[in-house]
Amino acid sequence: MSRGHQKLRKRELTPDRKFGSRLIAKFINYLMQRGKKSVAEKVVYAALEKSAKKLNVEPLEVLDRVLKNVAPLLEVKAKRIGGANYQVPIEVNRERKETLALRWVIAAAKARRGVPMAEKLSLEIIDACNNTGAAIKKKEDTHRMAEANKAFAHFARL
Repeated sequence: MSRGHQKLRKRELTPDRKFGSRLIAKFINYLMQRGKKSVAEKVVYAALEKSAKKLNVEPLEVLDRVLKNVAPLLEVKAKRIGGANYQVPIEVNRERKETLALRWVIAAAKARRGVPMAEKLSLEIIDACNNTGAAIKKKEDTHRMAEANKAFAHFARL
């Protein structure tokens, strides 16, 4: 057996303080900048509360709905075959779906201008729940790209 190739273990994430959810803890960590977790927590909690109030559902349910709507089913991966690069569509596993969805929602919120981050995040979460907004557009673009390159799907097994 080759030396030095051990399977990396995923670090277990501690649930967040307010809701006891690992998903919200992950969301907070993705939003956090320069190690300022308390700032990120305030922003995420404020955004979740505001969007939950507006949509008349629980904050955890809001985040679940956002994930369901924004998480991609397919993505493209560049594969080099015979000197040519192909964009090969592949299915996205559960963990990567979560990661991409949270990343896209945060990126879309950051791209908005002129209001505090909690407000921007809240608006993006509401948009994602209603299947509109930049994060949903990103998912649709990803799916469109995978659909356009469906002819190369047979390379996925190589």
